[in-house]
Amino acid sequence: MTAVGRKSHGACILDADGLRLCAEEKSLFREADPFGFILFARNIESADQVRALCGDFREAVGRDCLITIDQEGGRVQRLRAPLAREWLPPLDHVMQAGDRAERAMYLRYRLIAQELRALGIDSNCAPCADLVTPDTHPFLKNRCYADQPDLVVTLSRAVAQGHLDGGVLPVLKHMPGHGRAIADSHKDLPQVAAPLGELQQSDFAVFQSLNDLPLGMTAHLVYEALDSTPATLSPKVMQMIRQGIGFDGLIMTDDISMKALTGTPAQNAAAARQAGCDLALYCNGPLSERRAVAEAAGLMDEAGQRRAEAALARRQDPLPLDTKAAEAELSALMGGRIYV
Repeated sequence: MTAVGRKSHGACILDADGLRLCAEEKSLFREADPFGFILFARNIESADQVRALCGDFREAVGRDCLITIDQEGGRVQRLRAPLAREWLPPLDHVMQAGDRAERAMYLRYRLIAQELRALGIDSNCAPCADLVTPDTHPFLKNRCYADQPDLVVTLSRAVAQGHLDGGVLPVLKHMPGHGRAIADSHKDLPQVAAPLGELQQSDFAVFQSLNDLPLGMTAHLVYEALDSTPATLSPKVMQMIRQGIGFDGLIMTDDISMKALTGTPAQNAAAARQAGCDLALYCNGPLSERRAVAEAAGLMDEAGQRRAEAALARRQDPLPLDTKAAEAELSALMGGRIYV
């Protein structure tokens, strides 16, 4: 129990194998009570099915828990036609919109938020506030918005507000900046050798300007100016995010099964929690490993529970939206090309 008597939830975000929860998953989720869940393409077949699966998750934990997804648009979007619009990659969208990109990005993600809420999904892993560089790895490059810190902040703010106005909580990523990575953290551990002062004026400064957002996600890469340990597992980096960047929102890891981290998922979960992450995100693993991760992550501490409640308090009913008018405005801003 927390100091104020509230029940602490499991300090993890987990996923499901298929289209509905099996009995074993329901049992695990009742027992572990993860803070929330994440959806993937394998969990998506139809609108009614997705709504039913979201209901399964919430019934298992006995509350209106957070359910998130990766719906950036472009290559990284789990919902596809006919359930969702087929969006251009974010960087292509920004370039197409030009000096109208701020409004275009707001409308894009306001429409995405509408798609998500209609299915029972109330969070999205965006904005991607990583700075584009000439060497940014292709796995990330066209998922970013710009190469200038001020513009990235402006566009990320528009993306976040589009979500919030649609009743969907944005997850700011990848803290404290992934754009300098020349390796894919799904497969390798990127190393960033830039001096601290340069990082503070560019990559880190973007996240500092967005430090009021409710949720954030860490990056699996080494900042040599700070530590030799990947950011997700580094107390030094996490302290810098909290104190230097000033982010007091709820922080989840990127997927702890990614190859940038060399430990087992359970070891990575424990290390991330020890470093200062509020939640361990674990995806695409068998039931036994999900159980081990939940046990290793443990319960949210008092500070994490406070951040969780503050984040959920920003989950509101969607503001009214004239969908046809929003699409028409977006089409005008984009010169007629909105979708793939």
